[in-house]
Amino acid sequence: MRGKTKPKKPKKKVRPRAPRPIELYYWPTPNGWKISIMLEECRLPYTLVPVNIGKGEQFTPGFLKISPNNRMPAIIDPDGPGGKPISIFESGAILQYLGRKTGKFYPADERKRAEVEEWLFWQMSGLGPMAGQAGHFRNYAKDNAYGIKRYTDEVHRLLGVMNKRLATRKFLAGAYSIADMACWGWIIAMGRIENMIDEFPNVKAWRDRVGARAAVKKGFALGRELREQQASDPKAQEEARKILFGQRARN
Repeated sequence: MRGKTKPKKPKKKVRPRAPRPIELYYWPTPNGWKISIMLEECRLPYTLVPVNIGKGEQFTPGFLKISPNNRMPAIIDPDGPGGKPISIFESGAILQYLGRKTGKFYPADERKRAEVEEWLFWQMSGLGPMAGQAGHFRNYAKDNAYGIKRYTDEVHRLLGVMNKRLATRKFLAGAYSIADMACWGWIIAMGRIENMIDEFPNVKAWRDRVGARAAVKKGFALGRELREQQASDPKAQEEARKILFGQRARN
């Protein structure tokens, strides 16, 4: 007579561990907004670690381990590849990483991905640097007519390129993507130049279209009070200029 088999105990369901918050090293600037917007769009949990660039916090040894170029934004993802932490600096690289991690706003199809990357790197190599230079000369070197004209004209040219691109599509790479997130903050910043944006209706409509997104509004607002405090303090502004301008290599 065969013995009775004992009934198997039901296996306990293992609940997947909730993702741990990403650490966002940030200050409210066009480059910082790229990442706060992406995190909000992907609904990823994150904690804000302010890096007050006007006080030189980007030069602290702890931050330099994460961002050796002493620039924010940067992130630490405790749930990186293989479940191990990873730190990433450079806003474009962070956007690509988060896009791969979540599968959002960065298509897997190679043709579509290449299109997104074209406009992402267009911003990284053109729109951002040129807009930054234009803003610098217009705000801090007003007696340098050549610098003002040189960089303002280049921003105008880039806006023309963008305007033509957006004449036939709602977003830069067809569907809303990290390329739009990368460009949006710089268009907001450049909108202050003599109403220049009004010359480019397609860019203006795109700016408003992207800006109407709930995640963009939330990411754009992140840390705003930190910058407003500094802007209202003349001594803090002067100290920030000494720190931010004329930087040279440090040992």
